[in-house]
Amino acid sequence: MVFKRLLGALGAGGPSVDTVLAGEPVPPGGTLTGEVRLGGGETRARVEDITLELLARVEAESEHGEHEGGIVFGRHHVGGDFTLEAGEERVLPFALAVPWETPTTELYGQSLGIVLGVRTEVALGGARDKGDLDPLVVTALPVQEAVLDAFGRLGWGFRSADLELGRIGGTGQRLPFYQEIELIPPPALAHAVNEVEVTFLASETGAEVVLEADKRGGLLGGGHDALTRFTVAHADVPGLDWTSEVDGWVTHLLEHSSAYGDHGSYYNHADPYGGHAGHHESHGGHGAGGAVLAGAAGLAVGAAGGFVAAEVIDEVGDWFEGDDEGGSDDGSDDEE
Repeated sequence: MVFKRLLGALGAGGPSVDTVLAGEPVPPGGTLTGEVRLGGGETRARVEDITLELLARVEAESEHGEHEGGIVFGRHHVGGDFTLEAGEERVLPFALAVPWETPTTELYGQSLGIVLGVRTEVALGGARDKGDLDPLVVTALPVQEAVLDAFGRLGWGFRSADLELGRIGGTGQRLPFYQEIELIPPPALAHAVNEVEVTFLASETGAEVVLEADKRGGLLGGGHDALTRFTVAHADVPGLDWTSEVDGWVTHLLEHSSAYGDHGSYYNHADPYGGHAGHHESHGGHGAGGAVLAGAAGLAVGAAGGFVAAEVIDEVGDWFEGDDEGGSDDGSDDEE
């Protein structure tokens, strides 16, 4: 990506910046590598700082309705405090730690419709400028594959995935948003539940798996949501019969009859477990194929779309077509 705006700010013949990411997808908790390539302009320029930002497109609900925007959830200092001579070419390699809760954008090579990006911010000649976004591809962890694959073997199908601004109470969530993967039930459960939303909150040691069911109403009452959670250690993933495990999770979830929280506020769920959350210490599991996505053939994938800056960036439009022309949009102290 080349800083077209930066060229305009410094006049014709100014320096250019191009950020190149390594070609392989990165898993949550992994390391994103690449390099920032600088090209000197017609005159020397003082490069004060180069920083990479991780951004996600999230959905937010409020009393005014639902809207989408970008949010910064990671920053990494690449370099700076040097002079770029006229015509000089300089390459700065980087290795950026990706947060464990980073959303998964693809499963078994198929897109989930989640939009993540990497943006380069440069402080140059007393001005701070932000470049275009490069798409960031994040693969699933083994625990995520194991759980979703088990859902697929049990007959569940993939409906959509999105990112929601807010926090799930009672969990170890660190980022100010979370990913929901919506699954449609097999025919045998269609009378009891409309869908189940799966959220993974990964950490260095394992993952919390949060399940939320949109339950159908009966003759004596309307439908409501039910929610529960389970924990899995990364080291235990290979040793469990995941089909049996997830089947037990679903049974527990559908028997959990109390509703929770108020969905009107997107900032926080008020104690979603209501004192009834299941906390099941799992001992691993194994996934064997993209059964969830395979079972969703023909269904539309919903395009969902910071821990560092939790302010929604409303003006981010077509993220990867180079039209992000906004100014200070992440709560950082720009020097423009």
